[in-house]
Amino acid sequence: MSSMTSSGTAVVTLPTDTQILITREFDAPKDLVWRAWTTPELIKRWWNAKRGEVTVAEVDLRVGGGWRYVMIADGGQEVGFHGEYREIVPGERIVSTEVFEGMPDAESLNTLTLTEQEGRTTLTVLVEHRNKEGRDGHIESGMEAGMQDAMDLLEEVATSLR
Repeated sequence: MSSMTSSGTAVVTLPTDTQILITREFDAPKDLVWRAWTTPELIKRWWNAKRGEVTVAEVDLRVGGGWRYVMIADGGQEVGFHGEYREIVPGERIVSTEVFEGMPDAESLNTLTLTEQEGRTTLTVLVEHRNKEGRDGHIESGMEAGMQDAMDLLEEVATSLR
């Protein structure tokens, strides 16, 4: 299986005091990455980041529509996130809010962009917080390790759709 992955790990940078930028390349065309990112039964296969079971993956993929993902983590804790879609360019771009239900005040605005070159897709997610405290809290939550594992699974799911 690992031979199919890009051996890529996501790169996390901090462009400003309120932003987190995640960039990762996938060995899959962008239509497959898009499907894996937006299809509830496929989300359930990667969003857990190998840390539990996704019990809810609701996607109402339209401007003004909402999304909600819930996972029961391996320790038994329920972890939920939700948001609203603000802008959608099918196959290319999604702008949505994201709220971790354990910290409802720390809403971020996330912009997903997919670009393809020679059958490989570069995914970027720009996470914009209202303030530095929200951004720092997001980073300090241990999000990076989980995100790396989720991106590895996302690539496995996308390549399995070929």
